[in-house]
Order: sequence, then structure tokens, then C-alpha cells
Amino acid sequence: MVEDAILITGASGGFGYEFARQLERTGCRLILHARDAVRLQLTLDVLKEPERHRTIIADLSKRKGVEDFIEAVNSEGDLTGLINNAGFGVWGKFEQCEDVAQLDVLRTDLLAPVALTHALLPGLIRSRGFIINVSSLAGETPLPYMSTYAAAKAGLTYWSEAVRIELDGKVRVVTLVPGPSPTGFRDVSGMPKGKGSVFRASAEVVVAASLNRLRQGGGYCVPGFRHHLLWLMQKIVPRGISLKLMKNYLKP
Repeated sequence: MVEDAILITGASGGFGYEFARQLERTGCRLILHARDAVRLQLTLDVLKEPERHRTIIADLSKRKGVEDFIEAVNSEGDLTGLINNAGFGVWGKFEQCEDVAQLDVLRTDLLAPVALTHALLPGLIRSRGFIINVSSLAGETPLPYMSTYAAAKAGLTYWSEAVRIELDGKVRVVTLVPGPSPTGFRDVSGMPKGKGSVFRASAEVVVAASLNRLRQGGGYCVPGFRHHLLWLMQKIVPRGISLKLMKNYLKP
């Protein structure tokens, strides 16, 4: 019989790396996903019992990649947890960014979590497991120069919250909505360094907050007081003003 496990997508760095570190301490067996085999091996190397865990390489921006990934995960047996963490953004003027990259953001950040969750949900229900969907405060307001990323995260948040209510009593769901964090996201997206530094919280704080919310039964999770402050500002400032502020803040 295959031992139950927790799947973490995007485990080669950032929040995924930190989820792997913190969850291994609880005695869990992990299935770690990434697109980059070399970087994923670095995550595996820092774990205490790397031989217990499984790594799977897949490109979640491709439909075939998602299908093959689901097949590989299903061979591991029922999951006790699914962490939809893989994602990236593209920074810059929409008209100047390649359409392939923009669509890949939507596929990876929104469509892949929906597809993975739907396919793996029967096993999660059987195991009375959990789902953590890593969204972003970027999904709480439109973002000029990161329009597709904000749209994907808005969709992920709304979908996650709706599914959380539907699955109440069957599977615990956490909708994690962090703000800026030093995870390497800016390097991948092309965003200049320094943006959002006032509101940054560490990956360790973000992941710990989400796991604490999970222990409380799930729910919407804004981690850390800095991110709470940013979230509150997003709720108070009128959208018209917010758009102007973000335009000036994020413009190339």
C-alpha cells in the first residue's frame, strides 16, 4: 500500500521550498513538483529524509504537462494534502509583453490549480485531507503593468473561496493571500528590485500562518501584520485612486 503524501507544486523555491521544510518536520511524505530539475534537487537536498520524498518535473503551462503530471501523482495513491503554489507573473506594458507569456501566466496560476484540484479531489475527500491555494494580494485590486498576473490571482482567490464553502466538512481549504515576500518572484517576473519592500514578510512567516489557519479548520489567510496593513489599504482606498497609485508605482 502506497503511503499517503502531500503534493507541493512549485517546490523549487520561495513558498514551495518553505512549505517543504515546515511540512517535513511534521513527519509527512512529500511529492515535490517543479519545472527545473536542478533547482528542485536543491530543495530535496536540504530536507532531513530526502529518500522518503518524490520529485516530479512538469510544465503546468502546457495541457499535456498537466495531464501527465496528474497521472504521475495518481500513481502515488490518495493525497492527504495539495498545495497549489506554482505560479509566476510577467511585469511590463501589456502591449509589449508576448502573448504566449501572458497566457502561460493564466494557465499556470489559475487553470492548472483548477485542473489539479478537480482530478485529485476524490482522493483528498477519502483521506479527509486539505488544500492550500497560494493566491496573492495582487488579486485584490487591478495592477497596471502586471494585469494578467492580478487577473489570474483574482480568479484563483474567488474560485478557492467558493470551493472552500462547497467542501466544508469534507476537505479543509486555505486561501492564502500574501503580499510582497523575498521569494525570487521579482527576478522571474522581471520586476525591478525594491518594489513593495515596505510591506514585505518572509516566506517562513507566510507559510507558518497558512499552516496555522489550516489547523484551525481552513479559511481566508492574510499572513503577517505587514500584509494585513496592505490588505486593509486595498479595502479602504477607492479603486480609481488605487489604480493611479499602482500605475505610478509599477510603471516601467
